[in-house]
Amino acid sequence: MNILQHHIQALVFCAQSPISIEEIQRCLTEALQMEVLVSDVLESIEAINEQLNDAGFAFQIYAIGGGYQFLTKPEYQETVSVYLKQKSKKKLSASALETLAIIAYKQPITRSALEQIRGVGCDYAVQKLLEKDLIEIKGKADTIGRPVLYGTSQKFMDYFGINHIKDLPQLKDFATEENVIGEVAD
Repeated sequence: MNILQHHIQALVFCAQSPISIEEIQRCLTEALQMEVLVSDVLESIEAINEQLNDAGFAFQIYAIGGGYQFLTKPEYQETVSVYLKQKSKKKLSASALETLAIIAYKQPITRSALEQIRGVGCDYAVQKLLEKDLIEIKGKADTIGRPVLYGTSQKFMDYFGINHIKDLPQLKDFATEENVIGEVAD
């Protein structure tokens, strides 16, 4: 394994959130006092993943949330899920999940618009989502009273394993056709 790969592993390992390719490149260029190209970083990440895979490790470097992070391989999801479930003392309530889904699909959105969609007050759910860093304040609306606008956070993106909001499942992915007579041919 070359020296560049060791430094990349150290950076990805110590980063508390996904580290961008540009950030890796800048750190390596400064630390090694030589020009490191983005292409060199990408090739090194591929080589690291090949070595981790060949050695049978349960993790590798994944592109997620606009950067790179060490994550466990999908085949160990069940074990990790059990651990995280045991570690998590409180789960999100159904109302908090519903509120989070509305924010994710309608962002940026005000609390009053949330309440209009849900038909109930959302103060508690919004507060819990803010505490868990799943949503964040995105600014203020240009309407009377300048209400706060909410949107999803980077932690939301990381938690659900998506890079962009456009990667969220669309309604058509869940909807079933209604009023269909007979069987539909494949």
